[in-house]
Amino acid sequence: MLSVLVWLPIAGALVVGCLPESFRPRWITLGFTALVLLLSAVVAFQFNLADGGLQFQEHIPWLTSLGIAYSLGVDGLSLPLLLLNSFLVWIAVWMSDENPGKSRLYYALLLVMSGGVAGAFLAQNALLFFLFFELELIPLYLLITLWGGARRNYAATKFLIYTAISGILILAAFFGLANLAATPDFSFEALRNHSLPMGTQLVLLGIVLVAFGIKIPLVPFHTWLPDAHVEASAPISVLLAGVLLKLGTYGLVRFGLGFFPQAWHVLAPALATWAVVSVLYGCLTAIAQKNMKKMVAYSSIGHMGYVLLAAAAATPLSIQASVCQMVAHGLISGLMFLLVGIIYKKTGSLDLDELCGLMAPERGLPVTGSLMILAVMASAGIPSMVGFVGEFLVFKSSFAVFPIQTLLCILGTGLTAVYLLTLINRSFFGRLSPKLGNLPPVRWSERAPAIVVALAIVVLGLQPNWLTRWSEATAAAYGTQIASRLALVPPAPRTLTP
Repeated sequence: MLSVLVWLPIAGALVVGCLPESFRPRWITLGFTALVLLLSAVVAFQFNLADGGLQFQEHIPWLTSLGIAYSLGVDGLSLPLLLLNSFLVWIAVWMSDENPGKSRLYYALLLVMSGGVAGAFLAQNALLFFLFFELELIPLYLLITLWGGARRNYAATKFLIYTAISGILILAAFFGLANLAATPDFSFEALRNHSLPMGTQLVLLGIVLVAFGIKIPLVPFHTWLPDAHVEASAPISVLLAGVLLKLGTYGLVRFGLGFFPQAWHVLAPALATWAVVSVLYGCLTAIAQKNMKKMVAYSSIGHMGYVLLAAAAATPLSIQASVCQMVAHGLISGLMFLLVGIIYKKTGSLDLDELCGLMAPERGLPVTGSLMILAVMASAGIPSMVGFVGEFLVFKSSFAVFPIQTLLCILGTGLTAVYLLTLINRSFFGRLSPKLGNLPPVRWSERAPAIVVALAIVVLGLQPNWLTRWSEATAAAYGTQIASRLALVPPAPRTLTP
């Protein structure tokens, strides 16, 4: 089943690329992504909530002399992100134009990227993870440079350079760990069971932190993100913020915390402080922006800092909180970039100095404005929205470990309200700008993807257990493993009930 989730999109890319344009590649791609989403839901419904270990495991020896095996598995850390990837890829295809130009290539690249991200979340071999991690790099580069804005070549090249450096550092950390631990096996289990001096662990963890800090991105490795978002088309921005950034936070929890818990414990206060810097910098910089898309992009930097804060605490609840915050941010940022795409398509501008009065019921975009207000409320952590679930768990779990850093990050939620309310007030309220004239109506086919994502945000906010239950057992098992590695408690089996 897991191999199908990885290779079905890639097979779909071959089908889309080989068929003539008359077969309408968008609809074929939509069918493949809908099938992948359905199969992901099947995996979720068959997932044993009481089992904190790997499930649906697949293992095929591959390059045994190099320590590479085709090994897949899913647990409570990767399953929510796998579902998020399947859902947002389907949404991105749904919201894409029927003919964006070079349609077959466009939709084939989307499918390849979807398969690569799924493989990275499911891989249980470090080198296999690296291969899938790199697989999504080229499709995204091409999607920005071929279908992006005026400065797309600059933004795509900058993204490529930063992400290539990230991949090189990840590979160096994996090879260094395997060599120093004297193991030819690159499976996660073999790399976790090492006994290295603390100094060596700190060096390797530092490499991992920089590598995934670039991908998240955290300050000061963030400069590629605003350019990529501004120049990318709206569907690609949805995937970039909603899914691809999660490879970085997933890597921090899976490899940084999972492979080096002793070194992580030593650096935890610094990591929590790093989270504060990213949160406050992202919020304050967002306040200063006049481009709507750039403002939303900087908000992502701030919200990814919450994930780092939760991971730094390294308790079972905080690990669960980090997963929930990843999913919450993926849905909320996906909705915001989707709506920004509609606004740009209808007005031709994202400049807050030019946009005004878009809530006008007759000549404006009232439904789009209403959905944007909902997205803003969710991003600000208003109760009954999924953003509240993620942020509440983050702050609750980290306050006992890092009270000062947590309070400073809570300040970031207030700053989030400031810049998002500024966005709403300047662009949607007031008198409709005469420069805009009568805006073209938004068809229901254009609104439908945003409405579906908005419903997911509200439903998971009202029923948070539908989000939190997937990672509970895995977070508890992770907490037990970390505690035993730190020699805080003796390792003991744990029995959980669903």
